[in-house]
Amino acid sequence: MSERKDLEIIAGLVPEGSRVLDLGCGSGELLAWLKQHKGCTGYGVEIDDAGVLGCVQRGVDVIQLNLEEGLALFEDRSFDVVLQIDTLQHLRNTEKMLKETARVGRIGIVSFPNFAHWPNRVRVASGRMPVTKALPYEWYDTPNIRVGTFADFEVLATKCGLRVADAFGLQAGEVVRRWPNLRASVAVFKFERP
Repeated sequence: MSERKDLEIIAGLVPEGSRVLDLGCGSGELLAWLKQHKGCTGYGVEIDDAGVLGCVQRGVDVIQLNLEEGLALFEDRSFDVVLQIDTLQHLRNTEKMLKETARVGRIGIVSFPNFAHWPNRVRVASGRMPVTKALPYEWYDTPNIRVGTFADFEVLATKCGLRVADAFGLQAGEVVRRWPNLRASVAVFKFERP
């Protein structure tokens, strides 16, 4: 697996033998690792041609699909786990995608850059948008449609009728449970429908 410790931590949230749908799977690295090390099966969904090619080269089943169109091709509860790792900030209708995730999967796992991380706050207070490892783009060339915070996602999950089973932050490959909205550069949530 990659040197990204955050992916290893997220992979630890996925039960062995799960049927997994990885939304915005990139080159399929995480799904390939889950398949090889945890006996998982499933599909990746990716829009980018290079990502789709990377999945094929890794032996990951992939569907090329624009997530903005929804997940209508999947039946209710057809997956044990639906992953959205660094995906939500690229989507226009986050609320709809969370509801779709809960519809097609028993468990949803989401991660995204936490805009409320303290260095970001300092940068904004100085009058500039932050550029960090988790948010590596200048404001004028970012693929992110929005930025979110750990605290805001908890509110959105409640609005969508989801039960948060676990929530923590990640900072430099370490889990942050104390004050994650301030101390973590990445937010991670594991949720399900009640």
